[in-house]
Amino acid sequence: MKCLTVLFTIITLSECLFKISLERRKSLRKILREENLLEDFLLKNRYGFYCQYLPFTKNGQVSKEPLLDFLDLEYYGTIYIGTPPQKFSVVFDTGSSDLWVPSVKCSSEACLKHRRFDSSKSSTFRRTGKHFHIEYGTGSMKGILVFDTVKVSSLSISHQGFGLSTTEPGKAFVNTPFDGILGLAYPSLSEEKATPFFDSLMKEGLLEKHQFSVYLSRKKRGSEFIFGGIDQSHFTGRINWIPVNYQSGFWQIALDSVLVNGTEIACKGGCHGIIDTGTSLLLGPKYDMIKIEKAIGATPTYFGMSEINCSKRSNMPDVVFVINGIHYPLPPSAYTLKEKQGGCFSGFGYSSDGSWNLGDVFIREYYSIFDRENNQVGLAKAI
Repeated sequence: MKCLTVLFTIITLSECLFKISLERRKSLRKILREENLLEDFLLKNRYGFYCQYLPFTKNGQVSKEPLLDFLDLEYYGTIYIGTPPQKFSVVFDTGSSDLWVPSVKCSSEACLKHRRFDSSKSSTFRRTGKHFHIEYGTGSMKGILVFDTVKVSSLSISHQGFGLSTTEPGKAFVNTPFDGILGLAYPSLSEEKATPFFDSLMKEGLLEKHQFSVYLSRKKRGSEFIFGGIDQSHFTGRINWIPVNYQSGFWQIALDSVLVNGTEIACKGGCHGIIDTGTSLLLGPKYDMIKIEKAIGATPTYFGMSEINCSKRSNMPDVVFVINGIHYPLPPSAYTLKEKQGGCFSGFGYSSDGSWNLGDVFIREYYSIFDRENNQVGLAKAI
């Protein structure tokens, strides 16, 4: 096992940390807005992006996974598959469990615009004869289950199961900057029924700690996933640990309430939320989000995001999430998204099923640690 020695200001220790740099790129929404194509795109794909996708098992049963926010995702990392390795840009998604990339045999428009895996060029490729089928809001994605060597950072699994898409739906993936998805939720969510990549790392004994953590920077570079532990240079203060309802398959935690100006405004009596890197915004039940939008002075629009007067940001209130008795404030700088054209938008949105998804808007403020060994999530103030 290769170890990276990390020197901290206060203490010095040797810890096996494997870092995956994430690049922050323009979201699909920003690209379309800059080209004055957003409104037309959303009218044509009205139900395609804020819908949950329903993966279908082989016997036709349906099991829900949280939405993957294609339109607003901004953070991507690099992985390598095959021998010799083929490069792919993927979303590291704590809201799903499967790994998939496009197949060279996929002729869908979305596949043709992305890197595709060519199994004929890999000496370690193995077929299974099994298929998978995922139903999205804009159509079906179909593919085959295979095995090959998968490398992330300096971590390599020689016989990792993953999916190769042979058909990708409608416009859902055509303009996205990522090629595929690497899921990091619990294995019970896997529709491919292959051992998820992180579970393979644990099984092979490649990690000193069965943890991974994520730091999301507001800058183009500097964001990273860390397998095997935490990087104390990315946060300040203590880590607060929260039990995970792992039986759900998600990184799901209990929320106490949501406060604005000291008043409980949402999640009254408690609720549950998912710490989800596959969701760029912070999503919640529509009736709760309408209250939050009203409290911060946001104005709903017909194309999916609420507008905010940029000049009033300094006077807007914090939105405080109370989790396990600890207050986690989101200041206006965290929940307002400023566009180059001068407009400002809310980082809050409506979830399709009434659940709470604490996405990148939350994770940028709070360094997040996912602990499989103890089934808990750690949160600390990000630097």
